[in-house]
Amino acid sequence: MKMAQIVIVGGGLIGTWAAFFLVRRGLRVILIEKGVVGAQSSGVNFGNLRLQGRYPGQYPLSLRSQTIWEEITSLIGDSCEFERTGHLYVATNEAEREKLEQHARVAEGHGLVIERIGRSELRRRWPWLGEGLQAATYSVRDATANPRVVSPAVARAAQRLGAEIVEHACVTRVRRNGGGFAVETDTGLVVSCASVVNAAGAWALSLAEAFGETAPMFAAGPPQFVTEPIPYRVVPSVQAVSGSVIFRQIPRGNVIFAGYPRTAADPVLNRAPVPPQKTLNGMRNLVRIAPFLKSAQVIRVWSGIEGYLPDMLPVIGESATAPGLFHAFGFCGHGFQVGPGVGAVLADLIADGSTDTPIEAFSIGRFRKEVQVSDKLAHEFDAPASSGREE
Repeated sequence: MKMAQIVIVGGGLIGTWAAFFLVRRGLRVILIEKGVVGAQSSGVNFGNLRLQGRYPGQYPLSLRSQTIWEEITSLIGDSCEFERTGHLYVATNEAEREKLEQHARVAEGHGLVIERIGRSELRRRWPWLGEGLQAATYSVRDATANPRVVSPAVARAAQRLGAEIVEHACVTRVRRNGGGFAVETDTGLVVSCASVVNAAGAWALSLAEAFGETAPMFAAGPPQFVTEPIPYRVVPSVQAVSGSVIFRQIPRGNVIFAGYPRTAADPVLNRAPVPPQKTLNGMRNLVRIAPFLKSAQVIRVWSGIEGYLPDMLPVIGESATAPGLFHAFGFCGHGFQVGPGVGAVLADLIADGSTDTPIEAFSIGRFRKEVQVSDKLAHEFDAPASSGREE
């Protein structure tokens, strides 16, 4: 039996950042990943580091995370293609314009600088935008990074500091072992530890349920595609406030697209297929926002397996039934941006026993009673999501 102070279950962005910040505190950490680090939603998401339009109670965490992203090169020795591109939120009608204003007021209340842009100014500054847009808000601090390289880079940085990364080992059981835990895998590895971090993404419920806790999580993913390289002209990330279009162009020229409604995913078969009609709909929506892309060829389509909860908020914090077990899952498509901040918060909780970053709204204990279903479910998914667990 191996010994460690903390075992992290899950090698996505949450798990690797938790490993990095914990080992920086001088703690002995073993991270266990059932496949390879960063292979699930952490590595196939859109790569947006968006501050606009967030749940109000998430801003302290989101802003803490953005500060870490802005320091990523000095922290881990790799920029991961982090670029402060800015984020343009666009509206096509008056109702959407009011929604932009609501988002802007909330963001400004947390210190974010938001620029409001009218129709004529929008077309003057970004002439490649479609004529149907009515208004936009712009946040210069928003950014992007390459999701395919981030988790492995953070894992390597954690390893250099002394963390052990174990891949291709599926955790089959976590049980009490004296005052701590024993973590067992299908490879025969058994680790005795004081604390466990449950960062297993869409597969996290089995660990929580082993200790009498659960959440109504279901699996889904956004349909995404990328075009052939074309001349570079789109600097900011662009998002319709309706969510039907989210796109950005990387310096190599490819345009990356994501959009709602999300598509079903299967965490058992480990598949997240994208129906062809969703790609076609996405292309039509994209051309309405950016007509110059009409002749661009789509070269690849994909999605990922993400965990979602009916209130569209994650689970973050210590277990109410098993002291020493810490949950961090169900990020509802927002985990890429907040990942570094979540890792730092977990390090606070484990090393110090508390954190200055407010996370009370994200307790797993909220699911002991019925939670309010987010109105985002109505337009971000094909059908109202189940409030129960999908198998």
